[in-house]
Order: sequence, then C-alpha cells, then structure tokens
Amino acid sequence: MQRSMAILGTRWKPVIIYTLRDRKARFGQLDALIENISRKVLTSSLKELEEDGVILREGYRELPPRVEYSLTEKGKALIPIMCQLAKWNEAYYQEPVSTELIA
Repeated sequence: MQRSMAILGTRWKPVIIYTLRDRKARFGQLDALIENISRKVLTSSLKELEEDGVILREGYRELPPRVEYSLTEKGKALIPIMCQLAKWNEAYYQEPVSTELIA
C-alpha cells in the first residue's frame, strides 16, 4: 500500500490518470480538462507518472513539436480503481446547493 500511495498519493495524479482513461492528450488539452491545476504541478506530475511507468510520453518530430500522453498497461490497470473512486464520490459527496437556486 505504501508503494502505491507513493505513486498515486498526490492530489493530482489520480485526476490525471482518470482524465487519460480513454484518450491520448496533449499537455494543453490536459491543462484545459483538469480544472485548478497549475502548469508547473501538471508538468511535474506527468514527469513523475512517466518515471513510474504509469503514463507514456510520445514526442513527434514535427514543427511545431507535438507531445501526447497516454496510459501504459500499468496505468490502464488503475482505471477500474479510479472508476470505483469516482462512483464512491458520487454516492457520498454531492455538490453544495447554491442558496440562489433555492430562493
């Protein structure tokens, strides 16, 4: 459990994995899809996930250069766990209701 939490234990890594569950994405796309993450944190999280073998970074020799991120087999194995966490969240935590909607 300690090793797993060392890999996934930050706030953003599970979100990145969940976002990549069914797609390849470029850095800018991930930045747009994941709300409230700084570009610096996204960069460092992607690098760490790549080092841990969870995501694959593919660079293309084009002008302008293009890089895409996707899950490795190791990363894909985490998807059922991430989906269960999302279901758990939906079941036990709801968005706060705005008082403006009640009035």
